[in-house]
Amino acid sequence: CDQLHDMMVHFDNLEERAKALKDTEHEGDLVAHELFERLNRTFITPLEREDIHNLASGLDDVLDAVEATGTRLVLYKIRSSTPEAATLTGIIARCAVQIEQAVAHLKDFKGLMAFSIEINRLENEADHISRQVVADLFSGGHDVLDIMRWKEIYGRLEGAADLCEDVANVIESIVLKSR
Repeated sequence: CDQLHDMMVHFDNLEERAKALKDTEHEGDLVAHELFERLNRTFITPLEREDIHNLASGLDDVLDAVEATGTRLVLYKIRSSTPEAATLTGIIARCAVQIEQAVAHLKDFKGLMAFSIEINRLENEADHISRQVVADLFSGGHDVLDIMRWKEIYGRLEGAADLCEDVANVIESIVLKSR
């Protein structure tokens, strides 16, 4: 998520940055596959198998969404970033920090709901920004191709924030089961 944010903020070396994102996403796939293999071989797990699977799948989905957005910046030959796109990638990066901290706290279950609440707040902020910027796209002051390009980019960014919220929901489910 930080890589996509840096890509959107600096908006240089897009092809190299997109490749680095793809490499990170591929590493995440390998970690997820290894986790699923271990899950199948392990008799007793610290959390319910389904919860571990859902959490890993959700994290993989976030990585996929972030990588797909970076790739499209190159494929669509986007010429420059927008402040709203940089804000949205910043929100997604902040969601990722919250997810990382929440996962670290799964060992003791302390403060997990606070992370979920913050991710939900950030996702609501992303929704608001996304709605405003898409409305602006259709205000009549933009090139048709730019409207098509940016509508998808903004949609994917908002979708990535939604996927972060899905991960928070899995964490909430784990908390509820632990009580």
